[in-house]
Amino acid sequence: MQNRFKSLAIRHAKWSLLSGLVGVLSGIAAAIFLTLLTLATDYRTAHPELIWFLPLAGFLIGLTYHQFGRSVEGGTGLILKEFHRPKTIIPFRMAPLVLLGTVVTHLFGGSAGREGTAVQMGASLADQLPTFLRMEKEERRILLVAGAGAGFSAAIGAPFAGTLFGLEVMQIGKLRFFALFECFIASFVAFYTCHLLGAPHTHYPEVMMPTYDLKQFFSVALAGVAFGLAANAFIKLTHLVEVVQKKLFSYGPWRPLVAGILLVALFHLEGSYRYVGLGLPVIIESFSKEGTWLDPVLKAGFTALTIGSGFKGGEFIPLVFIGSTLGSFLSTVLPVSISLLAAIGFVSVFGAAANTPISCAIMATEIFGWKVAPFAILSCWVAYFFTGHFGVYKNQMVARSKKDQLFLVFRWARSLKLVPRK
Repeated sequence: MQNRFKSLAIRHAKWSLLSGLVGVLSGIAAAIFLTLLTLATDYRTAHPELIWFLPLAGFLIGLTYHQFGRSVEGGTGLILKEFHRPKTIIPFRMAPLVLLGTVVTHLFGGSAGREGTAVQMGASLADQLPTFLRMEKEERRILLVAGAGAGFSAAIGAPFAGTLFGLEVMQIGKLRFFALFECFIASFVAFYTCHLLGAPHTHYPEVMMPTYDLKQFFSVALAGVAFGLAANAFIKLTHLVEVVQKKLFSYGPWRPLVAGILLVALFHLEGSYRYVGLGLPVIIESFSKEGTWLDPVLKAGFTALTIGSGFKGGEFIPLVFIGSTLGSFLSTVLPVSISLLAAIGFVSVFGAAANTPISCAIMATEIFGWKVAPFAILSCWVAYFFTGHFGVYKNQMVARSKKDQLFLVFRWARSLKLVPRK
């Protein structure tokens, strides 16, 4: 018995140190990235003429990956692939290449996000540890999920959501808690490391909370359907752009070059330039001002063309943009406050697109407060079931179909007598 406790103590000490190290690496990487991204965005805002060089920037990003980054151009999909079928260590170059590519994309006005970049950096840096330490495949899996969650936590500023994100994103329909302890440590260490380094984080408006009544929940459920359909449309559109681009241009660098030309023309034609870069001012505006259906539609189109053509950056912020502006628009037809619908759209569209409803519902409580939790949980799950099994991240394994999950929910409801028996 004494030997068993000693063995457990050694194991926990080992993984506490390793998880803490993953958190420190992810937090430092995220802090550097967020700082550079803020500088790039501010500089582009002050010099809007930079957007005319977006095609050239796209060509240089494509050429860089063609010459040096073919082994890591799979991005988050490569991380998921290595989790399910571990073969080779993810090359270290993933971190600097995706950081540089994302900063350049935003400097010249590409419509992209940032959190996906942080996830890739966190996981790729964590995966370097097995090159120095002898580790089994299962131990390497622990580092991958801890690194992915730590990057997510540091970039968004939501450590509880980050704790579960790496575990939830790896497979659809079944949440395994095999690395919960390690993910918790890595996520919180990354969050505080990033915070201590003074990395800039976005602060979102407060949510005006309604009463918890049936009418409100029914309206939120209807909104969840719309959020799920929006996520599904974005996924399919991005995939279509990627497929068409690969069919038209076998030489990779041509794809972002051509997309850059199209984006510049479309941005100029649209005229407002509100869909370039992250679009954070529009997201914040959506919490207090009724939006139009054009905002989520145009942002989805611009982002699908950007990401699907080879520019770098995550999908999180664009999906947040789509969700919050769609929620703002839905407030014109549903009896729910603008801020609440914007907030649940903020988390639901990404949660549905990434197949991570639990993490995103938790994220809602971290960002907007615990009172939003019942609405966020409902909306995230409804949106999740209306998305299908195809998500923004490739190589997600379906551990349990959504149809089977619905059946389990129905059985659980019957056991609690929430659904009457015939």
